Amino acid sequence: MPGNKTIGFLFIEGFADWEYGLLAASAVEWFGARAVSLTPEGKPVTGISGFRLAPDRSAAADENADLDAIAVIGSERWFGKAPPDVADLLTTIATRGGVVGGICAGTLALARAGVFEHAGHTSNGRDWINGHEAGYAGDGNYQDVPHAVADGRIVSAPGSAPGTFALAFLETLYPEKGSDLAQMRTLFVKEYAEAS
Repeated sequence: MPGNKTIGFLFIEGFADWEYGLLAASAVEWFGARAVSLTPEGKPVTGISGFRLAPDRSAAADENADLDAIAVIGSERWFGKAPPDVADLLTTIATRGGVVGGICAGTLALARAGVFEHAGHTSNGRDWINGHEAGYAGDGNYQDVPHAVADGRIVSAPGSAPGTFALAFLETLYPEKGSDLAQMRTLFVKEYAEAS
Protein backbone atom coordinates (compact mmCIF):
# COMPACT_ATOMS: atom_id res chain seq x y z
CA MET A 1 0.00 0.00 0.00
CA PRO A 2 1.64 3.26 -1.09
CA GLY A 3 1.93 6.05 1.43
CA ASN A 4 2.21 3.76 4.44
CA LYS A 5 4.20 5.19 7.32
CA THR A 6 7.28 3.55 8.76
CA ILE A 7 7.82 3.58 12.53
CA GLY A 8 11.15 2.71 14.09
CA PHE A 9 11.16 1.08 17.54
CA LEU A 10 14.45 1.63 19.33
CA PHE A 11 15.43 -1.11 21.77
CA ILE A 12 18.48 -1.44 24.00
CA GLU A 13 19.59 -4.23 26.32
CA GLY A 14 17.04 -4.84 29.10
CA PHE A 15 14.16 -3.22 27.19
CA ALA A 16 10.74 -3.18 28.84
CA ASP A 17 8.69 -5.71 26.92
CA TRP A 18 5.28 -4.23 27.81
CA GLU A 19 6.00 -0.73 26.54
CA TYR A 20 5.93 -1.22 22.76
CA GLY A 21 3.53 -4.07 21.97
CA LEU A 22 0.27 -2.14 21.93
CA LEU A 23 1.72 0.67 19.81
CA ALA A 24 3.50 -1.60 17.35
CA ALA A 25 0.62 -4.02 16.85
CA SER A 26 -2.02 -1.28 16.62
CA ALA A 27 0.04 0.73 14.13
CA VAL A 28 0.48 -2.28 11.86
CA GLU A 29 -2.96 -3.89 12.26
CA TRP A 30 -5.18 -0.79 12.36
CA PHE A 31 -3.25 1.67 10.23
CA GLY A 32 -1.10 -0.41 7.88
CA ALA A 33 2.16 1.03 9.22
CA ARG A 34 5.48 -0.73 8.79
CA ALA A 35 7.25 -1.40 12.10
CA VAL A 36 11.05 -1.60 12.07
CA SER A 37 13.15 -2.68 15.04
CA LEU A 38 16.40 -0.83 15.78
CA THR A 39 19.22 -1.26 18.26
CA PRO A 40 22.14 1.17 18.67
CA GLU A 41 24.64 -1.09 16.87
CA GLY A 42 22.25 -3.35 15.00
CA LYS A 43 23.01 -6.24 17.35
CA PRO A 44 20.48 -8.45 19.18
CA VAL A 45 19.29 -7.38 22.63
CA THR A 46 17.39 -9.16 25.40
CA GLY A 47 14.30 -7.75 27.11
CA ILE A 48 13.39 -7.88 30.79
CA SER A 49 11.39 -11.06 30.10
CA GLY A 50 14.45 -12.78 28.63
CA PHE A 51 13.06 -12.64 25.09
CA ARG A 52 15.80 -11.98 22.54
CA LEU A 53 15.19 -9.47 19.77
CA ALA A 54 17.19 -9.49 16.52
CA PRO A 55 16.78 -5.99 15.05
CA ASP A 56 16.13 -5.05 11.46
CA ARG A 57 18.94 -2.47 11.53
CA SER A 58 21.07 -0.14 13.61
CA ALA A 59 20.07 3.25 14.99
CA ALA A 60 22.45 5.16 12.69
CA ALA A 61 20.65 8.19 11.23
CA ASP A 62 21.78 7.39 7.68
CA GLU A 63 20.26 3.90 7.88
CA ASN A 64 16.88 5.32 8.89
CA ALA A 65 16.06 7.96 6.30
CA ASP A 66 12.75 6.18 5.64
CA LEU A 67 11.38 6.59 9.18
CA ASP A 68 8.30 8.75 9.65
CA ALA A 69 8.46 8.22 13.41
CA ILE A 70 10.60 6.75 16.19
CA ALA A 71 9.56 5.28 19.55
CA VAL A 72 12.31 4.92 22.15
CA ILE A 73 11.49 2.03 24.47
CA GLY A 74 12.52 2.11 28.12
CA SER A 75 15.31 0.17 29.80
CA GLU A 76 17.31 0.69 32.99
CA ARG A 77 20.37 1.02 30.74
CA TRP A 78 19.15 4.47 29.68
CA PHE A 79 20.19 5.67 33.14
CA GLY A 80 23.25 3.45 33.46
CA LYS A 81 26.87 4.59 33.39
CA ALA A 82 27.24 4.71 29.60
CA PRO A 83 23.80 4.96 27.93
CA PRO A 84 23.73 4.80 24.13
CA ASP A 85 23.92 8.14 22.33
CA VAL A 86 21.05 8.25 19.84
CA ALA A 87 20.70 12.04 19.69
CA ASP A 88 21.67 12.18 16.00
CA LEU A 89 18.84 9.84 15.01
CA LEU A 90 16.24 11.59 17.18
CA THR A 91 17.14 15.12 16.10
CA THR A 92 17.31 14.07 12.43
CA ILE A 93 13.77 12.64 12.59
CA ALA A 94 12.48 15.65 14.55
CA THR A 95 14.08 18.10 12.11
CA ARG A 96 12.36 16.52 9.14
CA GLY A 97 8.98 16.69 10.92
CA GLY A 98 8.73 13.09 12.06
CA VAL A 99 7.13 11.96 15.30
CA VAL A 100 9.62 11.37 18.12
CA GLY A 101 8.35 9.44 21.13
CA GLY A 102 9.80 8.03 24.31
CA ILE A 103 8.32 5.98 27.12
CA CYS A 104 9.66 5.39 30.62
CA ALA A 105 13.47 5.65 30.69
CA GLY A 106 13.40 6.10 26.91
CA THR A 107 12.40 9.69 27.69
CA LEU A 108 15.96 10.26 28.92
CA ALA A 109 17.22 9.77 25.35
CA LEU A 110 14.80 12.48 24.20
CA ALA A 111 15.91 14.81 27.01
CA ARG A 112 19.58 14.28 26.08
CA ALA A 113 18.83 14.97 22.41
CA GLY A 114 17.19 18.29 23.33
CA VAL A 115 13.80 17.50 21.79
CA PHE A 116 11.96 18.56 24.97
CA GLU A 117 13.37 22.10 24.74
CA HIS A 118 10.15 23.49 23.25
CA ALA A 119 7.70 20.66 23.99
CA GLY A 120 5.49 19.77 26.91
CA HIS A 121 6.42 16.27 28.06
CA THR A 122 6.29 13.73 30.87
CA SER A 123 8.27 10.76 32.18
CA ASN A 124 8.39 8.63 35.32
CA GLY A 125 8.04 11.69 37.59
CA ARG A 126 9.64 15.13 37.82
CA ASP A 127 12.10 14.04 40.52
CA TRP A 128 12.95 10.89 38.56
CA ILE A 129 13.86 12.60 35.27
CA ASN A 130 15.69 15.43 37.04
CA GLY A 131 17.57 12.87 39.12
CA HIS A 132 18.92 11.26 35.96
CA GLU A 133 19.26 14.26 33.63
CA ALA A 134 19.41 17.39 35.79
CA GLY A 135 19.02 20.69 33.95
CA TYR A 136 18.10 19.18 30.58
CA ALA A 137 16.81 21.60 27.92
CA GLY A 138 13.09 22.10 28.44
CA ASP A 139 12.89 20.83 32.02
CA GLY A 140 10.43 23.66 32.71
CA ASN A 141 8.01 22.08 30.19
CA TYR A 142 7.62 18.95 32.33
CA GLN A 143 4.04 17.86 33.10
CA ASP A 144 3.67 15.62 36.13
CA VAL A 145 0.81 13.43 34.88
CA PRO A 146 0.22 9.64 34.85
CA HIS A 147 -0.57 9.46 31.12
CA ALA A 148 1.13 10.24 27.82
CA VAL A 149 1.69 13.83 26.70
CA ALA A 150 1.84 14.90 23.06
CA ASP A 151 3.05 18.37 22.09
CA GLY A 152 3.55 19.05 18.42
CA ARG A 153 5.37 15.99 17.07
CA ILE A 154 6.88 14.96 20.44
CA VAL A 155 5.20 12.21 22.50
CA SER A 156 6.25 11.01 25.95
CA ALA A 157 4.87 8.77 28.66
CA PRO A 158 5.71 7.14 31.98
CA GLY A 159 6.41 3.42 31.85
CA SER A 160 3.04 2.72 33.46
CA ALA A 161 1.15 4.23 30.50
CA PRO A 162 1.69 2.11 27.35
CA GLY A 163 -2.00 2.50 26.41
CA THR A 164 -2.07 6.29 26.33
CA PHE A 165 1.41 6.27 24.78
CA ALA A 166 0.10 4.16 21.88
CA LEU A 167 -2.94 6.42 21.44
CA ALA A 168 -1.05 9.72 21.68
CA PHE A 169 1.66 8.47 19.31
CA LEU A 170 -0.86 7.26 16.73
CA GLU A 171 -2.98 10.43 17.06
CA THR A 172 0.13 12.47 16.34
CA LEU A 173 1.22 10.31 13.40
CA TYR A 174 -2.28 9.86 11.94
CA PRO A 175 -4.29 13.03 12.72
CA GLU A 176 -6.62 12.24 9.82
CA LYS A 177 -7.69 8.92 11.40
CA GLY A 178 -9.77 10.44 14.21
CA SER A 179 -12.68 7.99 14.01
CA ASP A 180 -10.42 4.92 14.08
CA LEU A 181 -8.49 6.38 17.02
CA ALA A 182 -11.75 7.13 18.84
CA GLN A 183 -12.68 3.44 18.47
CA MET A 184 -9.30 2.43 19.90
CA ARG A 185 -9.72 4.83 22.82
CA THR A 186 -13.17 3.36 23.54
CA LEU A 187 -11.75 -0.17 23.57
CA PHE A 188 -8.93 0.80 25.94
CA VAL A 189 -11.23 2.72 28.30
CA LYS A 190 -13.62 -0.24 28.57
CA GLU A 191 -10.88 -2.41 30.04
CA TYR A 192 -10.38 -0.04 32.98
CA ALA A 193 -14.06 0.91 33.37
CA GLU A 194 -15.06 -2.74 33.67
CA ALA A 195 -12.22 -3.55 36.10
CA SER A 196 -13.04 -0.72 38.54
